[in-house]
Formats: sequence, C-alpha cells, structure tokens
Amino acid sequence: MNARTEPAPAGSDAIARPPLVREFLLVAGLFLVYKFGRQLATGHTGEAFHNAYRVWDFERAVHLPGEGTVQSLLLHGDGLVHIANTYYAAVHFPATAAFLIWLYLRRPAHYVWARRVLAAVTAAALVLHLLFPLAPPRMLTATGLVDTARVYGPSVYGSPATDSLSNQFAAMPSLHFGWALMVAVGLVVATRSRWRWLWLLHPLLTLLVIVGTANHYWLDAIVATGLLGVALAVILPQASSGGTPISLRSPHRTATTAGRAQGRLVPARAQVQTEEQVLAGAGR
Repeated sequence: MNARTEPAPAGSDAIARPPLVREFLLVAGLFLVYKFGRQLATGHTGEAFHNAYRVWDFERAVHLPGEGTVQSLLLHGDGLVHIANTYYAAVHFPATAAFLIWLYLRRPAHYVWARRVLAAVTAAALVLHLLFPLAPPRMLTATGLVDTARVYGPSVYGSPATDSLSNQFAAMPSLHFGWALMVAVGLVVATRSRWRWLWLLHPLLTLLVIVGTANHYWLDAIVATGLLGVALAVILPQASSGGTPISLRSPHRTATTAGRAQGRLVPARAQVQTEEQVLAGAGR
C-alpha cells in the first residue's frame, strides 16, 4: 500500500546523526583527555593540602552540612559502604559512555549538543585542576573522615606517592557529579516519558556517594554545577538556532511517528480526497 507522510522537519533525528568514525574519535579523545590530562597537575602536594584546608574552613564558615553526616549513614553497615565504593569506581565512565551511545543511536538530534556540553565542562574542569589543586577530604586528618575505599574497598586509587595513573589532587570540580548531572539533563530533554524526571536520581545518588566516601567536598559539586550551567547556557541556544529543538517538554513528533503511534498511516488517495472536499467546501 502506498502511503504519504509529511517530510521530517530540519534538525530531526533522520538527518542529524554525524559520521560514526569521527564521533568515535572525538569521544575517545574526550575520555583520554580526562584520564591523562589530570596528571599535568601532579607535583603540587603542598598547595593541594593548603587549598583543602581553605575549602574545609570556608564550608564551615558558610554553614554547609558536614560531609561526615553523609558518611555516618554509609558506615552503618559494611555492605552499604562497599556498594557506595563500587558505585564510585564502576558507574562514572560506563554511564556517561552509555548515555552518549544511546543518544547517537536513538536521539541523534540531541547528541551533538550533549557531546559539546560534556567536552566544555571537562575542559573547564581540567583548567581548574591545574589552577587550583585540591586534596580530597579523605586525605585530611582534620576532617575526621574515613577513606572508605581504602578501608572497605574497592578502591580505584593507589598511594598518592606512587599512583602514576591519576591525579588525586583534582577534587574541584567533581566531574563525577558534573557528568552525572549532564546525563540526567540530557535524558530529561531527549526523552518523552512522564517518568523521565527520575533520571535526576542519578546525580543525587552520585552526590551522596562522592561526599559519603570522602572523595569530594560539597563545594566540588557546587562548582561542577556552575560549570555545567554556563556550558548549557552557551551551547543550548546555538543548538536550538541550528534547528535542533531543545526543550524540557516532550520532543515533537513527525507526521510519520504520529501516524505510527495511532497504528496507521494516512493513504495518499484518502489525503487527496480530503483536500478536494475542503477546497469544494471553501468554493461554496
């Protein structure tokens, strides 16, 4: 049966998917920059601890909640704190990669701006890591916090003196939280379900994990949120003006998808007859 549907609007998923090889290289480069770029800030141990005490004192001065309050909840049972450490170690990279892959395959009209926002936040974070090295609260004896990964496992870090694979003095901003928040925002924008707001539980859980395991201060997450807000404010208007609809409302449907949702497509002949009837009525 022949059927005719309206052409897809500019910027729809049908024409927005960028070349796969190029995107693979770009995303792989993003992850490599994040993984190895942080090592540029090594060798600033004294400054990192000095900044850590400044952050800790500032949080107390402005009466932010104590990180120990969250950690005390995790320490009620070995199983709970082990789950939190596993979440910190195993969810960060795979969740973000899965988010980008899903957008590319299922919501390509939203993929490009999401990738750009992640890249911008990551680049800005690496600059701050260089300018403001910061020891995490688990390293400060004054905080009274436990290094839960070292005590209960699993841990992704070795001894700071011998760990050559990561920069442990790059606590601010928290890309764990920044990426998790971006994943939630991207899924809220790109999906249609009325339950899509539940994706915000991912950054909320991430926040409790990074603070409760003493890997980050509250301020690390606050700064990450600010960077993400700036990136979204700059990049989203550009994406919208380029033809990609960016809205917290449910994405628009083309005539084709609307017809499928109703279980049928409008035949071309029936559509012509309908148009003739309308014109005849107008002539009267």
